[in-house]
Amino acid sequence: MDRRETPQDEDGTHAGVRKLLYAVDEQGRYTSVRSAGWEVEATATRAALEEIARLRDEAWQRAQAGQTSPLEVHMHDCRMDLPLLAGAAGMWRWRVRRHFDPKRFHRLPRRVLDRYCEALGLDIERLLRVPPREGPAE
Repeated sequence: MDRRETPQDEDGTHAGVRKLLYAVDEQGRYTSVRSAGWEVEATATRAALEEIARLRDEAWQRAQAGQTSPLEVHMHDCRMDLPLLAGAAGMWRWRVRRHFDPKRFHRLPRRVLDRYCEALGLDIERLLRVPPREGPAE
């Protein structure tokens, strides 16, 4: 991308912070350029955040009905998916998926819960309860 063609679309998804991009200057060398954002990128970001919110709301409803554990809701609160949480906790995906079962989750040993706490940045008390519906766990 040419330095003069760097997108400068004010989109609100960067909260006024400019991104650092690399572009080619007049001499053909790569140089850093600050960008206010790009409308296409902002649209994709908003769509992804809406999908995360939808998945979180669905998980929250299942948790309230006793069909999933608080772990799944917290996973979405932290903008994670199953592979990312499994990697962060150092567990196999199938094992994490089993822990979405409320009965299994509430029987987990403390050492396993501690791994989830570290991966999600939560304390044990928050991990064990379903967060309020209005937003991410505080």
